[in-house]
Amino acid sequence: MISHRDRNAQRISALDERAEALHLKRGMGIADARAMHPSIDVVEADPEADRRLLEGLADWCDRYTPLVALDGIDGLFLDVTGCTHLFGGERAMLDDILSRFFHQGFDVRAGLAATPGAAWAAARFAGDHIVQSGEEEALLVPLPLAALRIEPEIRASLESVGLRTAGAVMTAPRAPLARRFGASLLLRLDQALGRLDEAVSPRLPVAPLSVERHLAEPIMLTDDIERLVSLLATTLKADLERRGEGARRLALLLFRVDGAVSRIAVGTSRPLREPLLIQKLFHERLAALEQDIDAGYGFDLVRLSVLSAAAFDMQQADLTGETDDCDADIALFADRIRARLGDGAVLRPVTVESHLPERAVATVPFSEAPQRTSPPRKPDRNPLMTIYPPATIHPPATIYPLERPIRLFRSPEPIEVPATEMPEGPPMNFRWRRALYRVARAEGPERIAPEWWRGQGGEDAPTRDYFRIEDSDGRRYWLYRQGLYGASQVPPRWFMHGVFA
Repeated sequence: MISHRDRNAQRISALDERAEALHLKRGMGIADARAMHPSIDVVEADPEADRRLLEGLADWCDRYTPLVALDGIDGLFLDVTGCTHLFGGERAMLDDILSRFFHQGFDVRAGLAATPGAAWAAARFAGDHIVQSGEEEALLVPLPLAALRIEPEIRASLESVGLRTAGAVMTAPRAPLARRFGASLLLRLDQALGRLDEAVSPRLPVAPLSVERHLAEPIMLTDDIERLVSLLATTLKADLERRGEGARRLALLLFRVDGAVSRIAVGTSRPLREPLLIQKLFHERLAALEQDIDAGYGFDLVRLSVLSAAAFDMQQADLTGETDDCDADIALFADRIRARLGDGAVLRPVTVESHLPERAVATVPFSEAPQRTSPPRKPDRNPLMTIYPPATIHPPATIYPLERPIRLFRSPEPIEVPATEMPEGPPMNFRWRRALYRVARAEGPERIAPEWWRGQGGEDAPTRDYFRIEDSDGRRYWLYRQGLYGASQVPPRWFMHGVFA
């Protein structure tokens, strides 16, 4: 017997058949039950553990239909529309469900009907019953009011006026019922009879594409699972080609004989449909989770599902039949690393709309980085760009592209600059990390003003003048002066921000 606290009293929340034989009932106080039978065994309820168990059973029922929803704290809704023929019909499917639950140690009751309300009533009040379409009213007429799934307060009010069965409510005038007991009573009645539709909201999103294999002999080895993944991916490829899509996220579901379900998901940075590549991703994922997957007595059902898909762009091949797509190899390498070590193991730099060097690039997970849709542009032979002003006859202007160091420091490091040729010019020498460097050549300045719209000082924030410096040994640095001479009482400061190759 299981107890729970209701306000300030401990009451019975669940009991087994032996306790029911002692005339104990749910909702009875524990003190009264012990007074009647002092030797009864009482266990405190654990709602969280019950919830986890119910969710585990819901995962297992996914073998029959992907549309599985939780029904309160002790039931499940399965929308098996279009699925019963896969198991030999409605009766064969219902018998298979009851048999498997029984062998797992669960005493369950089930009902099958055309409406969720009628199936709910059949499971709880009619035993393992299949209600044919159009027989919902005949099922509900002799059943108590609880079969309508109405609130206890409404049920007590109906019983106080002599309406004690669902059939009595059906024969009563609807308008007085709605005025006195509310619209929810008629809503539940119409849903059970099929007059109003009632949708079953699945607890997990339904995969747009799935393929599965039922096994006569359960498998336990990882190699067998990988071979099945290859076979299922081959079947899945035809469906993806027909839709013109590729998989972006896939899930492998392993249904164990004793009811446990293992879900293994992998993501791809680009749409994927090649079976060999899909097998490689799951090989890495299975290797990472090998210690966490308990095969028990083996898996008798394996399912491969596409959780999300995207349009698949075909690459143009050359005369040799090969495609010049180096990004595909990089994406596959990154996906295999992510499958083994997690999504945060591979990061990719992306440009950000900011002219401040430390904000111009951000690192994001590889799968979230924008993908290039066109081949990379070959670099120009001449690094200079010539612009001819259309409305003048002056000589063409030559613009140098922005040059950035190969290594940019996470935080600029302060340096000491003893002297400069002119107030706004580059330094003649500088001291960095206790070493003195003599400047041989310098380019600049490149002035970068602060982003005043970020609210970090506005127009009073210090301006940066960047210089490309080469020392007497040929090493090149990127440093800047923060602030302007004469602009404020605080003298400018110098910082090292990066180094060139």
